[in-house]
Amino acid sequence: MVSIERTNSKNQDFKKLVVLLDAYLRITDGDEHAFYNQYNTIENLQEVVVIYSENLAVGCGAIKPYDSDTAEIKRMFVLPEARGKGLATQILTALEQWAGELNYKKCILETGKRQPEAIALYTKAGYTVIPNYGQYQRMENSVCFQKQVFEQRN
Repeated sequence: MVSIERTNSKNQDFKKLVVLLDAYLRITDGDEHAFYNQYNTIENLQEVVVIYSENLAVGCGAIKPYDSDTAEIKRMFVLPEARGKGLATQILTALEQWAGELNYKKCILETGKRQPEAIALYTKAGYTVIPNYGQYQRMENSVCFQKQVFEQRN
């Protein structure tokens, strides 16, 4: 059974998953890891999701404010042994829904060109490539995406 929990960055399962994510990114980012890592702090993330399979935390993601209309998706990760089951899509959908509930109009994100699986996920989910934003503007190995989200009316 799969379930998704809304939480924040104080969640211990989220923290454990982020340690594994950072270890993975140290490899894929190579020499650029220190640059990217400085923008991936988790201390004040208020909108975090953790996905559980059979009560085991197997993936996570978060959103954080970018501007008044835009949420930035951060810290997307699924354990290697849990990949290929659609869990990343479920995490992404949950984050987009939450962003809509918070009245954001779009989500943006950055991923690395060395992460073809992530690029495929975002493309399949309807994200379009945009010019690199913010701190990623001069990073040749970054690719940035955006997607419109719809407000959730209660």
